[in-house]
Amino acid sequence: MSLTKSERRQRIKFRIRKIVSGTAAQPRLSVFRSNKEIYAQIIDDVNGTTLVAASSRDKEVAQGTAVETAKAVGKLVAEKALKAGISTISFDRGGYLYHGRVKSLAEGAREAGLKF
Repeated sequence: MSLTKSERRQRIKFRIRKIVSGTAAQPRLSVFRSNKEIYAQIIDDVNGTTLVAASSRDKEVAQGTAVETAKAVGKLVAEKALKAGISTISFDRGGYLYHGRVKSLAEGAREAGLKF
């Protein structure tokens, strides 16, 4: 029995979420990647709240190639997080490979000052 692409990603996502959890001290940076856009949010799982969010649909994000846009989203979410007093996070790749747009978003967040 072979899994569909989305079922496989869902399994990987659950496996990651068993380990990675966000607290108020060290929230989780969750990434969602659609075909057109990329979204990132910083989540406190203990209280079940989203603290900061950014996406490629935001006006402040410079549009370019998909990888450049993802890097800009990473920088934007990091700037918002630092304003909110968050400097250390856990990275949740959401079942996607750490490659391409996901990797670019993480690098952008690191460059802007987030530690993970």
